[in-house]
Amino acid sequence: MSDLTQRRRERRGSAETFSKKEAGIPNPVKLTQRPFGQTPYGDAALYTFANDNGLEVSITNYGGAITSIIVPDRSGNPGDVVFGYETVEEYVKHPRFMGALIGRYANRIAQGKFSLNGIEYQLAQNNGANHLHGGVKAFH
Repeated sequence: MSDLTQRRRERRGSAETFSKKEAGIPNPVKLTQRPFGQTPYGDAALYTFANDNGLEVSITNYGGAITSIIVPDRSGNPGDVVFGYETVEEYVKHPRFMGALIGRYANRIAQGKFSLNGIEYQLAQNNGANHLHGGVKAFH
């Protein structure tokens, strides 16, 4: 197990845990939640889903960024297969949307305009004349 994988597992230890096993559901998936830091928009949290097969997926509520996916290799050794930052402050500092889920709209909206039920809406034009991937602040 790499040092990074070990550090990520250790920092999840103090989180609140929810388990399907407690509800009597077979092959449980555990969900943990812990504070992940501060963003310009408020507190960020890190949610980690883990199963008994060694799979762990961590995602933050800041842009829905997947911060890590830990899976066992063919020998059973866990490893992180995602490039992700250790803290939400790094995601804020380096706004390249690493690991982020696609927001409300993927791709461009021509001229930053669309109509819904006969009403025309003007969106931020953050890609020339077009609206790209959710706008200036993206999907936070």
